[in-house]
Amino acid sequence: MNRQIDTSVSDEITELQTTGAGLDLLHFATIVTEFSNRSPGFFYLLQDVDGRRLAGNFPPIETPAPGLYEPSQRESSKDGRAVRGRGILLKGGVYLFIGRSTHELNEMQEFIRHAFEWGFATTILIALAGGAIISQSVLGRVESLSRVSREIMTGDLLRRIEVRGSNDEFDHLATSLNNMLDRIQTLMEGLRQVSNDIAHELRTPLTRLRQRVELATRKPMDTEALSTVLNSTLKDIDAVLETFNALLRIAQIESSSRRASFTSVDLTEVLETVVEVYLSMAEDKGQTIAKAIPPGLSVRGDRELLMQLFANLVENAVRHTPAKTRIEISATPTLDHVDVRISDTGDGIPAPMRPHVFTRFFRLEKSRTTPGNGLGLSLVAAIAALHHSTIDLSDNKPGLCALVRLKRIAMSDAVGNRALRLSTD
Repeated sequence: MNRQIDTSVSDEITELQTTGAGLDLLHFATIVTEFSNRSPGFFYLLQDVDGRRLAGNFPPIETPAPGLYEPSQRESSKDGRAVRGRGILLKGGVYLFIGRSTHELNEMQEFIRHAFEWGFATTILIALAGGAIISQSVLGRVESLSRVSREIMTGDLLRRIEVRGSNDEFDHLATSLNNMLDRIQTLMEGLRQVSNDIAHELRTPLTRLRQRVELATRKPMDTEALSTVLNSTLKDIDAVLETFNALLRIAQIESSSRRASFTSVDLTEVLETVVEVYLSMAEDKGQTIAKAIPPGLSVRGDRELLMQLFANLVENAVRHTPAKTRIEISATPTLDHVDVRISDTGDGIPAPMRPHVFTRFFRLEKSRTTPGNGLGLSLVAAIAALHHSTIDLSDNKPGLCALVRLKRIAMSDAVGNRALRLSTD
């Protein structure tokens, strides 16, 4: 708006000078008077060197100066409106000033100032109100989390944090905490169950041990009888130690500490070794073992643990199936995985029991007369979980089929890893 005022004033000065070019002062004053009468909104002043107004509708200026000039309130127009204009010196020290009212500009500035003040005040009020509402909501959700946490700490492990369905960060946090609490509850129940199972499993051999030792102390025995008692006692002690060793091994595997030492494993060689180890055992029971293992299968993992996994599965198939059972070990490579199937034609496992066979100390034989502690398949499940693998049990019609799915390594990667090991050796 200032630029528009300056431009219009300059144009008016140019037009006035052009119109009055070559005229004497009296006639030029007449032209100034005509311009002031025909141009509303403009203010004209023509004053001599003594400060007397010769023409125009603007009061004399005490200290006239050429260039941009904004008179003070005392020097402003008759109606008191502020003026912005430009002055020039003519021949003989005559001073010509043309200006325009800045009333609209001042009103606009005042409007902007009030709008900013009201806008700023409104923004502050909205921000304070919004902050209070948000703080109340956030603090409410935080207090809800704290309240549920206190209830859980007092023993209510079934308590969970409310998920409101807003899909915000608090809902995400509540979902994560609820999943964590579910996992903790599962672990606590598993720990309680394992403690009960350990007590149940160890009670029988320890009771036999006590009875046998008590019997040996009550009556005299010859060397042969005492040797028999000691041998039986050693067998029971070995069974107890075997149970504890299996539990410690499962705990070590579930801690994922072995994952750091994973390397490329020749799965073909592992399966061939397992078949070779249990072939004679199966033949002694009148069973047959068939294999369909293609060469060059490689996976990433721990060779010792993978050997233990497949050995436990094959041993279970040999031990818990009758004579003339056919046991088959096959491996089928896919684009990303290797599917290893260990199937038999024995009695199988009832479908309702299959989800439970991987839990600690679970045994289908309730009498527990056959050797074992019910930890073999628990160890298998722990090793599979460590390798991010899955184990599925299904009906072999007849018998049972165990499918282990391992992540495959490309042949080029396996060859490179093998060459690296050879160069290192």
